[in-house]
Amino acid sequence: MTYTTLRYEKTDRIALVTFSTPTNLNGITEARLDELEAVLDDCAADEDIGALILTGEGKAFCVGLDLDLLDKAFGDLDYFDVVVARVNGIITRLENLDIPTIAANNGFTRAGGFEISLGCDFMIVADEAKIGDVHTDAGVVPAAVTLRLRRRVGDQRAKEILWTAKWYKGQEAVDAGLALKSVPLANLVDEAKALARSMADKPRPTIAALKRIMRDGLNLSVADGAALELKTFAHYNRTQPYGREGYTAFREKRVPSWKAKA
Repeated sequence: MTYTTLRYEKTDRIALVTFSTPTNLNGITEARLDELEAVLDDCAADEDIGALILTGEGKAFCVGLDLDLLDKAFGDLDYFDVVVARVNGIITRLENLDIPTIAANNGFTRAGGFEISLGCDFMIVADEAKIGDVHTDAGVVPAAVTLRLRRRVGDQRAKEILWTAKWYKGQEAVDAGLALKSVPLANLVDEAKALARSMADKPRPTIAALKRIMRDGLNLSVADGAALELKTFAHYNRTQPYGREGYTAFREKRVPSWKAKA
């Protein structure tokens, strides 16, 4: 596929997406949705990819829906519903992808860009970046963030972020529980790649199983959560070779086969 709104690179088991329309602050267009869906198709199919990073070019990571798209959407609410459903579908696919996903927030991140960031397993933010939802400042109810945000940062903090439309800069985003760490902008992508490398050498089915347990067990009781983990453990050992190979490699004092191929 030819990409016009983003750059897509794959190196050393790490896929890197850079939103590349800085003139509209990397706003979301239909073309951007098409291209993100194509990227996710490729990441799902390519077993050689071990992690995915999303970042932006220029002053913004992504500021949500592009103004031309919003003009059309507010004039046709059925179309608006379709667009936000596509955004939500992309976020859900990020959450369910078998590999670790990292948002490397280089600059302004709001609305749909904020929602996409929350679909990633990790956020690393530039010290200079400003992160916020800001829907309520425009009298808009968000379509894909409220409960995701509550699960990430807790009830009171989620209400503060959503109801005040406050911007969080760098370390403030970390302190609020939104991001894992804040680093100088010049180091942002390198920091994201370092985190990605620390996970990309793990078997994809291993990471996928852990993500499913964390996702599906989120609202279960302690007993039901333990049962889910035991069931996943048993199924994984019976369908995947990695646990036995990892143990055998340890006994034989050698590198596991999947790391030897990396």
